[in-house]
Amino acid sequence: MQTQIPHRPSWWSRENSAYTLAEVIADGVVHGLGLVVAIIAGAILLTFALTTTAPEAFPGLAVYIGTLVAVLGVSMAYNLWPASPVKRALARLDQAAIFLFIAGTYTPFLAILGGTTTGTVMMVLIWGASLIGVALKLVVPQRFGRMAIALYLGIGWSGMLVFQSLAHALPPTTLWLLLAGGVVYSLGIIFHVWEKLKFQNVLWHVFVVAGASLHLWAVIDCMVIARL
Repeated sequence: MQTQIPHRPSWWSRENSAYTLAEVIADGVVHGLGLVVAIIAGAILLTFALTTTAPEAFPGLAVYIGTLVAVLGVSMAYNLWPASPVKRALARLDQAAIFLFIAGTYTPFLAILGGTTTGTVMMVLIWGASLIGVALKLVVPQRFGRMAIALYLGIGWSGMLVFQSLAHALPPTTLWLLLAGGVVYSLGIIFHVWEKLKFQNVLWHVFVVAGASLHLWAVIDCMVIARL
């Protein structure tokens, strides 16, 4: 008779996090609202861009909206799924999707700098670093731990290297919305690592949805409103 080894929760998939029912419900609501906003606003953005304001930017915008919906959808599935092998698989996808989303968010803005050495180099560097992050999270998610957070932040704020170029190419409102979104994301990490705080996971995702909403508005401002 073969002895079964009891399941040991994996720290990297946060299976040992004991959230209350109220926390799980609140987290689901936050994710749900974020997904609704992303799908509706994203559809409006893509429609206006394709038919009226920025047809040349449509491929980059489609990548951005695709990664936005994917990261929120996978995150919602992962955070609501009970502890199991499926949750561990979703944890890999959740952490990998963040890298894709960061690169996807940069894509429409760097496309504006397309044809320039600065825009091309930054696009290659951001997507290259993000794909490396995706591979690490899919293959060895148990390694590097908190270092992944530093990598998220590093790639996320790497746009400061081309700040002057973006400042000349983007409307001032768009630039401020981008900076505000980056600050909100960064502040949210405080709650992500503050695991003993009640509703910390919910608060973390509130900041994620808020930051994503600010960046979504920045894209709409740049690709639709400023071009009408």
